[in-house]
Amino acid sequence: MNALDQVPADFLFALGTLRQARTRSELRLEEIPAPARLAPFAVALGAEVVAPGEPASGAVHGPAAAALARASGGDDVELATGRFILLHDPDGSAVWEGEFRIVTYIRAQLEPEMGNDQMLGSVAWTWLVEALQDHAAPYRSAGGTATRVLSESFGTLSDRPDSIDIELRASWTPATPDITSHLEAWSDMVCTFAGLPPLPDGVTPLPRWRRGKA
Repeated sequence: MNALDQVPADFLFALGTLRQARTRSELRLEEIPAPARLAPFAVALGAEVVAPGEPASGAVHGPAAAALARASGGDDVELATGRFILLHDPDGSAVWEGEFRIVTYIRAQLEPEMGNDQMLGSVAWTWLVEALQDHAAPYRSAGGTATRVLSESFGTLSDRPDSIDIELRASWTPATPDITSHLEAWSDMVCTFAGLPPLPDGVTPLPRWRRGKA
């Protein structure tokens, strides 16, 4: 008996649907080690939104354009990072209300003056909800936390400017084992955090984003 014989058919099906997802060219997506204790079966993907240092005119707007303008020598610019984790418990979970759970994380850097905007968290959550709706990704039991992170440098690093990041940690239960639309919705949301257009109809843009931190 090989290892695949021990993997539930529903999880194998879900893995297959992940491979069918279409994501934007700016999104670099790769498999990373999955957490071992959250569920009997799991797969994790890491993502970063990268734009070329010399974009075509009009290719990006706002803070993304400003970040790219600072790049020199054609170097790529990282605008946002994230993780997408798919968990599966064949016995189901009362907390999840299902056998699958999607856990995600996105981080991007703000312009310093945006850090005190009390609407940041609610806008970030709205992006999640609307992205899932725009991609017709059925789900339930969604929850999440938006956090603003202030980084200050001291001593020999005191010449570094202060920075403020926005982090969104969220999870939801997909209504079916077909995860294609969920990954596509999430990947679009990572690009939205990065400040890259186009934004889906009805999505509220959050202005003045700039280059994210690793």
